[in-house]
Amino acid sequence: MVDAVSNPNSVANRMATSRENLASSTETFLALLTTQLKNQDPLSPMDSNAFTQQIVQMTGVEQQLLTNDLLTMLVGMNDGGLTNSVNLIGKQVTTETEKGVLTDGKIDFTYNLPRAATGLKLEVVDSFGKTVATINPDDLTKGDKTFSWDGKSTDGTQQPNGGTYTLKATATDAAGSAIAVTAKSLLAGIVTGVESADGVTMLSIGDRKVDLNSVVSVTTPTPTETASN
Repeated sequence: MVDAVSNPNSVANRMATSRENLASSTETFLALLTTQLKNQDPLSPMDSNAFTQQIVQMTGVEQQLLTNDLLTMLVGMNDGGLTNSVNLIGKQVTTETEKGVLTDGKIDFTYNLPRAATGLKLEVVDSFGKTVATINPDDLTKGDKTFSWDGKSTDGTQQPNGGTYTLKATATDAAGSAIAVTAKSLLAGIVTGVESADGVTMLSIGDRKVDLNSVVSVTTPTPTETASN
């Protein structure tokens, strides 16, 4: 029991060995059974109850091993997800998500140019699929970029906080070929809570909940950051 907790790898190794041994035993049993059936005396056939019972027993063992695998996965999810994530409470984290929420009049975005471009257009798109702002950045070099949207539409109208937006990036190279650009929204804040929803570990940052898997950095907040949150 101690080994199962302190060294999960050894448990996995033992389970893998058990499955290998079971598979080997099953193959051997079926080979012997097939040989016996081929060479049995027609006047004195084998008792079918004997080998049927053995097949049932082997099937039961296999099902038990599968059940153990599922239990191990569940324990791993709970331990590696929710329990370990509690340590993030009070930490400053930065997440990358497909959609960003306008907070305090701005959203920070990040995008990547896999190669240098000759043309680049950024479009801020609302939850209805409407482009509310269009920007043509000057930096067309290869690499990771950041863009902070001030929440204003193309005509200068300030959009209300709480709206959901995505960043659409369209780029072309010197040959006029399209460049695939990946864009994400950035959210930074102090984690105030952790919960599990439908098997997914979610972090509470302010009034938002984000997937643990979207976290790209974790730091210890400064006194100023702690006070602002």
